[in-house]
Amino acid sequence: MADCCNDKECAIEALRSRQAGTLRIVLAINAVMFVVEFTAGLLARSTALLADSLDNLGDATTYGLSLYAVARGARAKAKIALFKSALILAAALFVIGQVGYGIAHPGMPVFETMGIVSVLALAANGTCLALLWKHRTEDVNMSSVWECSRNDIISNVAVFVAAGAVWIAESRWPDLIVGSLLALLLLRSAIHVMREATRALAEADKHPVAG
Repeated sequence: MADCCNDKECAIEALRSRQAGTLRIVLAINAVMFVVEFTAGLLARSTALLADSLDNLGDATTYGLSLYAVARGARAKAKIALFKSALILAAALFVIGQVGYGIAHPGMPVFETMGIVSVLALAANGTCLALLWKHRTEDVNMSSVWECSRNDIISNVAVFVAAGAVWIAESRWPDLIVGSLLALLLLRSAIHVMREATRALAEADKHPVAG
């Protein structure tokens, strides 16, 4: 029995170590891409790029919190996932504000910058998604992290499409429309993560020893 328990403890510790290693890598990638996309978004006057950069900032924060959660119990992980849903919601509201600002202060985005940076971001986030794939069903913490990474891929593709639409239509509206859609995506993700975290928290309360 003791050997069995020791084996389980070793397996759990190995799992936590693998999770932490993956989270450190994706944290670094998202932090770098936030700086790149935010700077490019300002220079290109692109609401969609700014929205995508804030998504990366939120993800970097999320991954940092997830690193903290790796060695915690089920209840702590659920609480952190709940906090992450609040961060995603805040990002969505900020993007909505950016869309409003873009409507009130017209300006043509630089589609070349939007296209190039969105492709770079797609490559970076594709790497993150591949790294997180094997962890996506391990617990609520890693599940919420994978959810964020999956949303990033959708966001990057949307920004690339917006760049093409701005070029073809010679209008700022595709950029603003994509920014609005990204805000809706963030809202959807926030609700999903919040529901999962609430469910996990209720489950942890039923089994306080395990949490």
